[in-house]
Amino acid sequence: MSWSAEQYVKFEDERTRPVRDLLAAVPGVYARSVVDIGCGPGNSTEVLVARFPNAVATGMDSSEDMIKAARKRLPDVTFEVADIASWNAKGPYDVILANAVIQWLPDHATLLPSLVSRLAVGGSLAIQIPNNLDQPTHRLMREIAADGPWAAKLTGSAARRAPRQSAEWYYRTLRPISAKTDVWQTTYYHPLADGAEGVVEWLKGTGLRPFLDPLDETERAAFLERYTKAVAQAYPALPDGTVLLPFPRLFMVATL
Repeated sequence: MSWSAEQYVKFEDERTRPVRDLLAAVPGVYARSVVDIGCGPGNSTEVLVARFPNAVATGMDSSEDMIKAARKRLPDVTFEVADIASWNAKGPYDVILANAVIQWLPDHATLLPSLVSRLAVGGSLAIQIPNNLDQPTHRLMREIAADGPWAAKLTGSAARRAPRQSAEWYYRTLRPISAKTDVWQTTYYHPLADGAEGVVEWLKGTGLRPFLDPLDETERAAFLERYTKAVAQAYPALPDGTVLLPFPRLFMVATL
């Protein structure tokens, strides 16, 4: 799946706010080593470095374009192109940050204990997951994908995200392997200019990627036209043309 750093950072302030809230809930420790897995263009890593300025920080992402942007942004931090699913660094790390990334990875029952096992004593695993699969934005993606000339191409697109689990499931998974587990959900309401077009532009950087990547240019344009019209009905614009986009996100911090 392709990722564009330029597209992603069009809404950088909105995308960075959740990681600030997440890291504010991580216990204050004298961190020596911190890592940002799924670092994207480095905006989340920048917050991690600011939170733990004395630590050696590293970042990783599967996208070369994202890593290129991250290196330009934070030249003193070591970034590498790597797949989290096969990441085998032992650590120990005082903080492992996974901001808006594990929703793309399978088998969280295996992944989370593996990440916790790389923490130093007193260290924390900090995770944020978009929890918006039931929102109209994502429901409409699936419906339009299944009802059009592109249906065969997009059969597996919705499955690119890992199966969603409940907050209780994550708590039950993390609690036995950590000294303290904190799980919560926040719904952000993002005012987006340009009505439905603004919502679609946001989603081009994330949720729409599995649906757009398999299509050719003509199909992509037709899909986006139908999707934009559907979004405009689901999210009526305010009098000034702004759409207030609800965006629920699930957070968890597991500390040894």
